[in-house]
Amino acid sequence: MAKRDYYEVLGVSKNASEAELKKAYRRAAQKYHPDRNPDDEEAEHNFKECKEAYEILSDSQKRAAYDQFGHAGVDPSMGGGYGPAGAGAGASFSDIFGDVFGDIFGGGRAAGGQRVYRGSDLRYNLELSLEDAVAGTEVKIRVPTQVTCDACNGSGAKKGSTPTPCSTCGGHGQVRMQQGFFSLQQTCPRCHGSGTIISDPCQKCHGKGRLQERKTLSVKVPAGVDTGDRIRLASEGEAGESGGPPGDLYVQIQVKPHPIFTREENTLYCEVPISFVTAALGGELEVPTLSGRVNLKIPPETQTGKMFRMRAKGVKPVRGGPVGDLVCRVKVETPVKLNRKQKELLQEFASEVEGGGSHHSPQASSWVDGVKKFFDGLGG
Repeated sequence: MAKRDYYEVLGVSKNASEAELKKAYRRAAQKYHPDRNPDDEEAEHNFKECKEAYEILSDSQKRAAYDQFGHAGVDPSMGGGYGPAGAGAGASFSDIFGDVFGDIFGGGRAAGGQRVYRGSDLRYNLELSLEDAVAGTEVKIRVPTQVTCDACNGSGAKKGSTPTPCSTCGGHGQVRMQQGFFSLQQTCPRCHGSGTIISDPCQKCHGKGRLQERKTLSVKVPAGVDTGDRIRLASEGEAGESGGPPGDLYVQIQVKPHPIFTREENTLYCEVPISFVTAALGGELEVPTLSGRVNLKIPPETQTGKMFRMRAKGVKPVRGGPVGDLVCRVKVETPVKLNRKQKELLQEFASEVEGGGSHHSPQASSWVDGVKKFFDGLGG
């Protein structure tokens, strides 16, 4: 299949400047990179195509030959060999690769040419009581992490010395093997992609540039957080390699079960047991809220399951908005461990109530009538 015009591949004109070429290549490489398009053969082909186009057009001599003779003027089958990635080119592909994908995949370069990597993000699971989650709090946590070595400032080299560029890859961290039309770019076997060699390693971190430590952090928990919420502490993750930027720490919130309240978003629920007498005659009792005690009026003839809503006694949303409510569900408690006199009084009361029929127990009478109709229907 005939090769496409290199200018067409990058989407630039033939008089495009170096800056325009680089910008076009960065855009195309980000779009077609295999890590962003797994198992996509077309994207892989396009990525290789734009890489090849940029390697030619970014070199002034190769570009001049291409402009005069086309693809024949830069036919790779005319040469070959093994050396640093981009050797002989005006701008190394590995340099551009680091610029384009440093922010995406964590790689980049320090001022001295040493390849640096962003540190890993960390996660810390923080358990809170419901009271602290609703009101907000500040807690101290201890996090095991990798920190930058203070002796070498993350370089891995002994104080007073610096890493030197790798002679195998020329400091690029990548080498290319080329045979005819085929070229393979791979991590440098000597420096393992760092682009530098540490001949005199730091004695404290043994050349790694990082140390394992536990650090104490203060976490401000805003009011209204709930299970599943995350608090991001920027740059409190692991230190980057070779002096790279640190990652972030994500504090994952887990609210512990409460003995009285349950929570659904910004509404609190609690179950309030009441006596048989209070349910029948009505009354007033104290119920707890997260901000103190309040009185709840129980009207006469209250049934089990009745809901009472207390406005603005719930949770204030963490992202703003009106405070939720507290919903109290009453539960009529049946008396237990009755003595003889109490049983006699209840039997006397039952006789009085049963004489009134459905007037005193409308739900029970309605249920009995429904059951009777059900069995009559089966008999028919």
